[in-house]
Amino acid sequence: MTRGSVETSLAELAARVRRRAQEKSGRFVLGIAGPPGAGKSTLARGVRDELNIAAGYPIAEVAPMDGFHLSTAQLRAAGDLARKGEPDTFDAAGYAALLRRVRETPLAEPVPWPTYSRELHEPVSGGVVFDRQTIIVTEGNYLLLDDPAHPDWAAVRPLLDETWYLDVPRPIIEKRLIRRHMRGGRTLEAAKLKVAESDLLNARLVEHTRPGADLTLRKYGRAYRIA
Repeated sequence: MTRGSVETSLAELAARVRRRAQEKSGRFVLGIAGPPGAGKSTLARGVRDELNIAAGYPIAEVAPMDGFHLSTAQLRAAGDLARKGEPDTFDAAGYAALLRRVRETPLAEPVPWPTYSRELHEPVSGGVVFDRQTIIVTEGNYLLLDDPAHPDWAAVRPLLDETWYLDVPRPIIEKRLIRRHMRGGRTLEAAKLKVAESDLLNARLVEHTRPGADLTLRKYGRAYRIA
């Protein structure tokens, strides 16, 4: 273990969220940020599942940022399809607005949230619906982005009650992303090109947002290390 790091289990991380959520009225929103391929979706689902198991009923659900990808038709029309995944290829203003709505909507009043299909490579409207859940786990690359070049993202951070940054070495990210693109139908050469010319540029941008997180985590076996 590296000097100054603390190992913690998924159950312990979920317990931390539940304690924090009990300290406030209304919905508690946890944000999990990090570069593409870091494992944010896996961590978000794991925290949700641990929270729901401990409670004995569904108190948490995941609100993925990826549901706000611009559609393939929109990106193609703008000539931006090859840049898909970069900050301006998402509806950042729509994401922040719906996140605020979920925070402020009374429990039991349904709020649909879009998800993203890796099979269709498109957003899916109403992929998840929030109603009685008191804890929202939202995850994505740009939750902590505060960049004048992409001003709409700055509205997200104030809507998060706690933020985690999932830190993964770049060579691991690169391998994961190549495999992901190949599963999505790209050849090895095309996958490597996409990673080199887009994904790793996004990763470097996201790395600069790490100091804005309340907690930095690194995966370690089945557990995580708090840096």
